[in-house]
This record gives sequence, structure tokens and C-alpha cells, in this order.
Amino acid sequence: MPLSRNAGKANRPSSCMILAAGRGERLRPLTDHTPKPLLQAGGKPLIVWQLEKLAAAGFREVVINHAHLGGQIERALGDGSRWGLRIRYSAEGQALETGGGICKALPLLGKGPFLVINGDVFTDLEYAGLVLAEGDLAHLVLVDNPPHHPQGDFVLQQGRVQAQGEPRLTFSGIGVYDARLFADCRPEPFPLAPLLRRAMAKGLVSGAHHGGYWLDVGTVERYQELKNRLEHGTGNHA
Repeated sequence: MPLSRNAGKANRPSSCMILAAGRGERLRPLTDHTPKPLLQAGGKPLIVWQLEKLAAAGFREVVINHAHLGGQIERALGDGSRWGLRIRYSAEGQALETGGGICKALPLLGKGPFLVINGDVFTDLEYAGLVLAEGDLAHLVLVDNPPHHPQGDFVLQQGRVQAQGEPRLTFSGIGVYDARLFADCRPEPFPLAPLLRRAMAKGLVSGAHHGGYWLDVGTVERYQELKNRLEHGTGNHA
């Protein structure tokens, strides 16, 4: 059956995956002995901010992938019951990149669309409002281009995301996906972007621009920026 899009119906994701398998090279030496998701900011680990935000948005099922020092993540978070969540883990012997990591975790994500969040982003975006239109393969949250990524990633026009054109916005690392986006994929290392571009070429990717707070906590400098923001009470928390 050919893919089609029905803009009149949208499905809310019932499960979420947090991508937490990265080595955190740009945050070394902090990540030599602590996985990036467990770095502390504002009195709690980065990933706990995400878990609390997901629970507040009504999510109950969460999958977390891990590779580098992943055992620490499982011991720190357990089964998720303290946040009213059920956490399951997708352990990767070697990091599978974003595409491969999601592909491997598909059996844990259930039926219907699912939310995926990069474990190293911090934002005031409300997750409860994210949906996927019937027939679409992905819905991406885009943000203004940060100083470290001025060229952007994709174009947003009338609610649809395109790979080519101007002006460009940056993919936030937050998206809702249909499992069909990963059809015929294998749980081996591969990036997500080529799958998204293929779906964009078919007109099957929607998007929204988030103009609020968003930070990619990928370097020591940006990690310190977030710590200062949280510890001194400036701006909105995630």
C-alpha cells in the first residue's frame, strides 16, 4: 500500500526513546568516568531533567540506549518507578549511531508513533504537544541556528520539512517517528539523516519551529552555560 498523508488525523506518541549511547568526546575529561547523561546540572543528572519532563507530559514508557559506561546509567535510574515511568534499556556493545540505535530499540517502543530525544539537549519545549500526522513518517522540532551550527540542517515551509533550500533551521534532536521510517534497516551503525532526507523527498516529514530555550550540551563550555543557568535561576528549566 502506498504511503499517504492525512493531515486531518494526528497520533500522539505513547513511548519515548532517549538517546544516551554517545561517548561525549567533546566533554572529556568529564565523561572519562561518568556517562554524559549522568553529568550533574542544577542539582540532578541531565537525563533526570528529561525523565521528569516526560513524566509531567504524560509519558509512561521510556527506552534508553547506552554504550559507554552504560551500566552506570542503569544503576542510577533503575526501572524508572520513582518518576512514575517504566524504563527499559537497549544496550549497545558498540555505539550504533542515531539510526542504528533507534532500529535496535524498535521492539521495545511498542506500536504507533514514538518520540525520540537526544540525551544531551535541554529545552523548555512542551513534549505533550508533539504529534505525528497520519501517514507521515516523521515530525521534527527545528530551532534557530546556534552559533556552533550556523549553516542549519533543514528548511521548514508551511509545516513541511525539506532537505534543500533557504532559510535553514537546525534539527533540535527531538522528533516523533513512525517505525516505517526504519523499514529494512538493520541494528548496525548508521546515521538517521539519510532516512529523513529520503522521507522528505516523498513529502512525508512535518515540522515545527521552537523559538524558546534550547541548548545542545555537547561541549564543556555549553555544559557550564547550562549549569550557570540552572544554578542561578536564569530562564526556564526544561
